[in-house]
Amino acid sequence: MAEAANLRGVKVMVIDDSNTIRRSAEIFLVQAGCQVLLAEDGFDALAKVADHQPEVIFCDIVMPRLDGYQTCALIKKNQRFRSTPVIMLSSKDGLFDRARGRMVGSDHYLTKPFTKDSLLQTVATFAPAAA
Repeated sequence: MAEAANLRGVKVMVIDDSNTIRRSAEIFLVQAGCQVLLAEDGFDALAKVADHQPEVIFCDIVMPRLDGYQTCALIKKNQRFRSTPVIMLSSKDGLFDRARGRMVGSDHYLTKPFTKDSLLQTVATFAPAAA
């Protein structure tokens, strides 16, 4: 896979309350050479974003405590992270969900279950180091 070499060292955060989704994404990303940060929900993610400054963030929409829309909006309101790409993750693929994601500042939308190729292609598209 040609673009995998371009992803070496890219810092990617995956925010999802599903252990299966987090683990799958982590395996795919680590195989491509990415540094991976995992968060179980929005609150967990906000602390880690500030500490680790990921270059690309994948954010599940449906999560307890702080949903993906709220999490994305809070990340994008921070001047330091306004330009950090946030990709919404959802099993819903409706127009409304995509529009709402755009309204809170998301940069892209990836439908679950994702494939290794779709995940890595999305990182390649949005990671500054891969561009």
